[in-house]
Amino acid sequence: MSSSVEFILPVLNEEKVISASVLAIHNFLEAHFKDYTWQITIADNGSTDKTADISEILSTKFDRVNYVRIAQKGRGRALKQCWTSSKSDIVAYMDIDLSTQLDDIRPLLDSISKNKFDVAIGSRLIKGSVVEGRSRKREFTSRTYNKIIQLVFSVHFKDAQCGFKAIRRSTADQIAPLIKDNGWFFDTELLIVADKCDYRIKEVPVRWSDDPDTRVKIFSTALYDLYGLARLKFGGLRSVKSKLKSNT
Repeated sequence: MSSSVEFILPVLNEEKVISASVLAIHNFLEAHFKDYTWQITIADNGSTDKTADISEILSTKFDRVNYVRIAQKGRGRALKQCWTSSKSDIVAYMDIDLSTQLDDIRPLLDSISKNKFDVAIGSRLIKGSVVEGRSRKREFTSRTYNKIIQLVFSVHFKDAQCGFKAIRRSTADQIAPLIKDNGWFFDTELLIVADKCDYRIKEVPVRWSDDPDTRVKIFSTALYDLYGLARLKFGGLRSVKSKLKSNT
């Protein structure tokens, strides 16, 4: 029996790229993933441009494209809601700008469906990865942030922030409702919790092309993430582990 997977595409004001990106993902999955039962869900978290209109058209045109409108902003909020409401065996997400090459989807999903990992993440910081178009400032900030995570929490993964992840839905059902952050820190919090609670994480190298039109503000995001790390270190992680233990 084939595994089923639902790809969540969290979007916020992406009218310029959403149509081309969804079409590219749809056509790629249709051509190369006949061994999976798959669907795509556009998770619009608070767009004010034409993203909603375009998404509605796409969901009408393609049977395996769904559209969900989430009133409040927050990538983490969108992923949490869509992952925990999914009926698929595997839930995943990738950035709508397609910074990650679509060929990298196969090792990500197979890590869970065939190799029995609980979580699979793309990495730009391990052997075999290729990163193009990234500024020295962004590269330095990313490497420093991930090094802090490893030093403070002694985790086994290298890249917490790559917008390319998959998780067994049963694992998402256990962990995601306990993740406090609803924004950019959601990824990091999820991975730290998974690692420290002994879920099996597979890190796969990716070919990554940095988006020159990115709207992520490096300094403010870094401060926000450091606050999140402090929250987890001083009580937050212990609380989540306790809740997970009581639920099992």
